[in-house]
Amino acid sequence: MTLQTSLDDDAAWQAVLARDRHFDGRFVTGVLSTGIYCRPSCPARHPARANVRFFVDGAAARAAGLRACRRCLPDDVARDERAVLDAIAAIRGSDEPLALAALATQSGYSPAHFQRLFTRNTGLSPAAYARALRSERAHTALSAADRVTDAVYDAGYSGPSRFYAAMKGRTGMEPSVWRRGGEGMTIHWAVMPCSLGDLLVAVTAKGVCRLSFNETAADLAKRFPNATLHAATAGTSDMFNRALAGVEAPATAAQVPIDVRGTAFQELVWKALSAIPPGETRSYAQIAASIGRPKAVRAVGSACGANQVAVLIPCHRAMRTDGTLGGYAYGLDIKSALLDKERKA
Repeated sequence: MTLQTSLDDDAAWQAVLARDRHFDGRFVTGVLSTGIYCRPSCPARHPARANVRFFVDGAAARAAGLRACRRCLPDDVARDERAVLDAIAAIRGSDEPLALAALATQSGYSPAHFQRLFTRNTGLSPAAYARALRSERAHTALSAADRVTDAVYDAGYSGPSRFYAAMKGRTGMEPSVWRRGGEGMTIHWAVMPCSLGDLLVAVTAKGVCRLSFNETAADLAKRFPNATLHAATAGTSDMFNRALAGVEAPATAAQVPIDVRGTAFQELVWKALSAIPPGETRSYAQIAASIGRPKAVRAVGSACGANQVAVLIPCHRAMRTDGTLGGYAYGLDIKSALLDKERKA
């Protein structure tokens, strides 16, 4: 039984040549000359293409007479994924922080190995994932509660001091202001010409909060109705120049500070997008698998759509499983041009 998914043999071989971990679990590589099968990311020397066949899983490879590679242990992929998903479920179901040792014991791995495994699959350590989840709950609680104090305990914090310490760096404003939709924020903005059209950049004291193509100050006002908006001044020009450079030279985009807010899931997706090397792409399904939520393919697409800072969070690197561009808020011409720019760079 050879590969029977939407991924064709040529794409599978390219994944093997790249040792792309995102394809682990989607198929295994059978090497007929040695009689073994491997993960796509196996670090062993690449076999000759003529000696390779692809199988949907280890069972299919074993049925063809092959045995598992002892170096990359391809049959452990399902166990790794299950361990991460079980840990996520445990974190989401607990009202108290769970120790790394407890999560590792549940998985059967050592704490150090489990920490690396969880981080590789989700982009966050277990502790950071738990903090992001609690922040998501705080966001919901602040929107529903009449008082910030009520939201503190509803979100699972032990007291106001812990809540304010955790939220200060993430929100860029006091939690009570956040609950009122950003009232009191000061945002400087500018519209600048770039190689892809007019570029709208809006910044707070923390970083870029909006970067978009072919939008105006009126569009910005609709997104931040309770903020105070000012046209850019000399004192803020450096941030705008850095944002423009991030669009024209994608390798510098990750160095631009941003001030965006999302749910725990959205931030997992955004972190996974930022981990994709410039010029490369991943399917929505691959991104969902990389954050430990393989069934959340549509939700990954929604998280891409919620991105407020184009290019700085590179949602243009997300594609459909069939390899087509999919959607993009600013049009497929700009998405294609961004990818071409990255590949040439």
